[in-house]
Amino acid sequence: MEPILLYGVPLGSSMGLVAALEWLGKPYRLCRVDMLGEMREPAYRRINPRVETPAFITDRGDVLTETMAIAAWLEARDSDRRISFDPLSREADRMHRLMAFINTGFTGAFSPIWAAMEMDPPNPAMESALRDWGRAAVLERHDRIEEMIGDGPFLVADRPTLADGLLIGVARWLDFHEVADRSHWPKLSAVRARLEADPAVAYATALESGETDLPGRGCTGHLALADVIGEFGG
Repeated sequence: MEPILLYGVPLGSSMGLVAALEWLGKPYRLCRVDMLGEMREPAYRRINPRVETPAFITDRGDVLTETMAIAAWLEARDSDRRISFDPLSREADRMHRLMAFINTGFTGAFSPIWAAMEMDPPNPAMESALRDWGRAAVLERHDRIEEMIGDGPFLVADRPTLADGLLIGVARWLDFHEVADRSHWPKLSAVRARLEADPAVAYATALESGETDLPGRGCTGHLALADVIGEFGG
């Protein structure tokens, strides 16, 4: 069977994995998950008890959760090395280092800001403190990734890789939360601009906005979340 990526909307980090699947160029299917609604329903816990996206159904019907685990699955099947490198190469080491940073410190820095936005019931004093804390963390993590970026057009090579996919799914949160102008980090801003112009990223972004009938390079269609839970939910 074709693997299935469950991607979250709105603005899920999993957008970057959709782009990575397009770069990989092998058949896959998608399942759209409303993170503010249906993801929080009890039935979704049958796919991911931690109530998060992304989730991934492998070609054997196994459920994978956690971005790094899904990325590792894709990397192991990237026989043409379209989105990765020889696992013993320096490029692979650099890619894994960047992926680890993006998936931990860089992504985690936004958590207080998301928590403030989604707080229910509202608590203005706590929300303000969380935003201040999160903003400081986001600025610092952007400084660190700016230092890590080299002189190439993308994070590791002259083409996008898994590291770029993980980045683009999260980096746009800077603009959404209006933390700072992206121009403060010229290297990162340039990489983001190239990725935003990439057809696979444009496709993934259009899917997020609801244009789920668009043809993709590898996507063979969308499945309803209820059907995925019914067939694969443990």
